Amino acid sequence: MVNAVSTPTATEFAVDDFVSPLPLDADSVTEVQLSLPVEEPPPEPPSISPVTLNLAAQDVRMVLREQNEQSQILTTKLNILFVANGALLTSLSISRLLVSGSVFSLAEVLGFLVSFSLLMRAFLPRQVAVTPNLEDQKFLETYLALTARDYQLQMLVNLAETYNANKQRLEDISQSLKYAAYTIWGTTAIMLVHILVIFVARGGQLPVM
Repeated sequence: MVNAVSTPTATEFAVDDFVSPLPLDADSVTEVQLSLPVEEPPPEPPSISPVTLNLAAQDVRMVLREQNEQSQILTTKLNILFVANGALLTSLSISRLLVSGSVFSLAEVLGFLVSFSLLMRAFLPRQVAVTPNLEDQKFLETYLALTARDYQLQMLVNLAETYNANKQRLEDISQSLKYAAYTIWGTTAIMLVHILVIFVARGGQLPVM
């Protein structure tokens, strides 16, 4: 009688293969560990000396004071040009050069209008940047929660932005005043030429004032 030999089924092979762990040597484990990403700590900001912060704040405030002085100088120039433009108009009106009907009269009227428009453009108020902005209701909540070092750094940034904003405003005013001064000078030159032409045309008689 032949003894029956039991042969393993396909199911038994699959279970044995799944259960038996694969051998791993030390080298393969090391390679797997080295391939994992390593998180590096974020770089710390460079430390700033409190003395340096104080010096920088003093310098920035000094520059802002100089900018304020420049604004006052431009205001003085604006007043002077307004007076000069008014005197020019008075001279043209008294000498009746504006109503002579010549090409010079048209040029004088145009020059006065251009200069007056430029002066008004420089005179019209512009928004002045200030810091800290006290209109912001969250100012105290935001700034008082900062440390002394962070507060100084934030104020330096705000002062720099304030300087840049006011610088553009002052440059616009200065440019308008420069063009107005050139226009007034040109109108005055036209007026003098006009008077000279009338003087020659009338045989040496000046226009009636």
